[in-house]
Amino acid sequence: MTSPDLRHHGDVDAAPGLADFAVNVRVPRPPAWLRDRLAAALDDLGRYPSKQAEELAREAVARRHGRSPDEVLLLNGAAEGFALLPKLSPRRVAIVHPGFTEPEVAFRDAGIPVDHVLLDGDFQLRGTPVEADLTVIGNPTNPTSVLHSRTALKRLPGKLVVDEAFMDAVPGEPESLAHDPDVLVLRSLTKTWGLAGLRAGYFLGDPEALATLAHGRPHWPVGSLTLEAITACCEPEALEQSQRFAEEAEEHAAYALEQLQDLVVVPPKAPFMLLRVPKGTREALRDKGIAARRCDTFPGLDDTFLRVAIRPPEEFAVFVDALRVVMEELA
Repeated sequence: MTSPDLRHHGDVDAAPGLADFAVNVRVPRPPAWLRDRLAAALDDLGRYPSKQAEELAREAVARRHGRSPDEVLLLNGAAEGFALLPKLSPRRVAIVHPGFTEPEVAFRDAGIPVDHVLLDGDFQLRGTPVEADLTVIGNPTNPTSVLHSRTALKRLPGKLVVDEAFMDAVPGEPESLAHDPDVLVLRSLTKTWGLAGLRAGYFLGDPEALATLAHGRPHWPVGSLTLEAITACCEPEALEQSQRFAEEAEEHAAYALEQLQDLVVVPPKAPFMLLRVPKGTREALRDKGIAARRCDTFPGLDDTFLRVAIRPPEEFAVFVDALRVVMEELA
């Protein structure tokens, strides 16, 4: 079994009563129009999820990415997608780290060998010193907030799986591989739309690979509310709002970078940032009512790193003020 530390996620750090800078969900609740859509779907919960609703959701995702519906696999959140990956039966897997740990958990629990491609410094891809028939990477990468180029990604060995859970927070999504038929791309809707408690995501890829991933799933694998959420969040009006959110997030990231300057490891391209701080900073922040994501559970990082969710300036100022006090105390 895998180390329990690989199972650690930011929601554990964000205990009740703390100001939450540990979880990367953009908003505390879905927008009103999305809540209304979900509320209207409640009357259908007495029926099993319909084939028609599933087809509508797949078609909405396909239109959103210029794919065909048979290139879409609907999921109960991106986490389910990671759990399905061992069905591809790779002989050896490369995982680019520091990165989201759930893919490694899934492969190791399935007895599939995993090699690390460890990045450091500015956490950019500059080669792949391992051989693998499947490689997993996040883009933008959690927790480093680095956005890799499509060219660099395509040089990775074997079948490529790209976790684009935060790509819709990047204006214009310039480095997305969602249109590439040779790549398996995993998307999440929970971060931008405040749906972490509902679970909503999907895979994009070639139909044969998706059929392998879907084999053995239970009947009605995705619930009615999730199907409604996927359909709603892929419609044109939602995409326009998502683009505005991404532009706002970019402005918020610029403010956060200005405030924290030399503590920021890499200028953030996602709605979170990686900080290098003295040991004990996270615990001291917690004592002051601030939750930040510990990073010693990510391969390649230790307890001198923190991942911090970027909030609007008026909210982020709370974190900045607390961090300044803590840094003075620790000095």
